[in-house]
Amino acid sequence: MTRSVSAGPRHVLLVEDDAGDVFLVRELLAEVDPGLRVTVAESVSDVVERGLLAHCDCVLLDLNLPGSDGLDGLLTILQTGGSPAVCVLTGLDDEHLGTAAVAAGAQDYLVKAKVDGQVLIRAVRYAVERRRAESSLLRLREEQLAAAESARLERGLLPSPLLAGSPVRARSFYRAGRTRSLIGGDFFDAVLGPDGTVHAIVGDVCGHGPDEAALGALLRVSWRALVLAGVDEPQVLPKLQQLLITERHVRSLFTTVCTVAFRSELDAAGVRSATEMLVRLAGHPPPVSLIPVPRPAAPPVGLPLGVAADATWEPVCVPLGAEWALLLHTDGLIEGRGPVPGEPLWEEGLLEMLEQERDTDLEKLPARLVERAQDLNGGPLSDDVAILLLSSDTAPQDAPQAQVAPFAVEVP
Repeated sequence: MTRSVSAGPRHVLLVEDDAGDVFLVRELLAEVDPGLRVTVAESVSDVVERGLLAHCDCVLLDLNLPGSDGLDGLLTILQTGGSPAVCVLTGLDDEHLGTAAVAAGAQDYLVKAKVDGQVLIRAVRYAVERRRAESSLLRLREEQLAAAESARLERGLLPSPLLAGSPVRARSFYRAGRTRSLIGGDFFDAVLGPDGTVHAIVGDVCGHGPDEAALGALLRVSWRALVLAGVDEPQVLPKLQQLLITERHVRSLFTTVCTVAFRSELDAAGVRSATEMLVRLAGHPPPVSLIPVPRPAAPPVGLPLGVAADATWEPVCVPLGAEWALLLHTDGLIEGRGPVPGEPLWEEGLLEMLEQERDTDLEKLPARLVERAQDLNGGPLSDDVAILLLSSDTAPQDAPQAQVAPFAVEVP
């Protein structure tokens, strides 16, 4: 079995102002590796002005150059783009300076009077490999930090719904649209309120950066806190908008939101006979009721949060029956290419897809919808996708809820 070996240095930059030393270094390197290219610069300023660092694997740097004091030249090279390996050259009396150079970021140092061709080429190769290892470790550390940050944001954006003891069951799906990203600005949640009402939300912060993801996490957590604190349902979206306006980092940033609230009616024997749902839309796609057939529950669509301080969001009350299932999603699911050439999937395409997937298990349905949307799109969807699928639960974890009064809503 052959082992892959990383390519050795092919281009060395020698920063040296002494013509005799330049000749000696060239000869020593050519003796051991005739194919090695050597470029010479007489000063660090010459290196920077000519942009030589971007085209070499290793810099052989004399620390005793005119215009450079001690480690100044080394620090200038280390702070300049290109990031090649650096091996410093010192005199017999400056070995302590060589040690200090390594501590400052050089890969190695050599005493001029003690080198021959083999020692010199070995030092260059070692410096290059050490620099590659350092770069790999740095990239690994950056990826670890990014993964840790994504995990923290994920805990904020992708919670575990608090539905124990409720007649509602939740399944969810999330996929970020950005390359190498774990999360985006979409968020969702579902909780059982203190009065027995089940509340759910799906939202989408415009934009795709980490700031938008952090704001989405803040909005999601704040929404949960408002619901659990027993804030009246009509006041939740106005308070959420107030928070968005206060916390957003860009004045024009807005958020689309769909909220739903469920209450179940119980018969004399304590058995659920029907469920009704209150829906509000703030510039967001409507939820889709799946039983008996896929159909949108479409109240009047209000402005997204953050657009107008005096915006209102009119609700609609929808009867669901004793057995029901509801799909909430962000627009990333329906904005990819659909079956009609040149047209997105849109809500009509989603309804058709849901009709074709009526026999799909609810546990698998969210992932199946994304799979089909990607097939139609011809590849991964460009926007973030969040799906929250809620349904009646025939076996809630705790005792049934006490009977509550139905929503008192004036439907337009």
